[in-house]
Amino acid sequence: MKFFQLEKFAKTKGEIKMAEKTVHSEELGDIVIAPEVLEVIIGITTAKIDGVHALRNKRFSDRLGKKNEGRGVYIDSKDDKVAVDIYVYLTYGVSLPTVATKIQKEVKEAVAQATEIIVDEVNIHVVGIMTEKQPKPALEDLFDEGFFDA
Repeated sequence: MKFFQLEKFAKTKGEIKMAEKTVHSEELGDIVIAPEVLEVIIGITTAKIDGVHALRNKRFSDRLGKKNEGRGVYIDSKDDKVAVDIYVYLTYGVSLPTVATKIQKEVKEAVAQATEIIVDEVNIHVVGIMTEKQPKPALEDLFDEGFFDA
């Protein structure tokens, strides 16, 4: 029998961060999944979707000459509910609602398949539109030095 337990938030330096996710199997012991693991799964899944140009991150913002406004994936957990906020740049000409809905569905499926954690809501924030002439960042650039910084 497996069940999931969301750990309480840990407050550090004025920031609230989700503690690790514990997946418990009575027969074998605990499996602890750090929030950063979920962020990577969500980031890769999102970046691979047609119509997504990039996730918000420091390296991409610097290349555009914009102020870095934070990372592209945030996870929040309250009352045993898991919510994800994803900040994306989409490609000009795509249907924003169609791409956003596809991100929502694929992120929920990918997280459930990889971790057996159910994501209750996936909120998509379109922070910009990019033309196809602007080079799409490489997947390895998604996880730059500032990806996990708030």
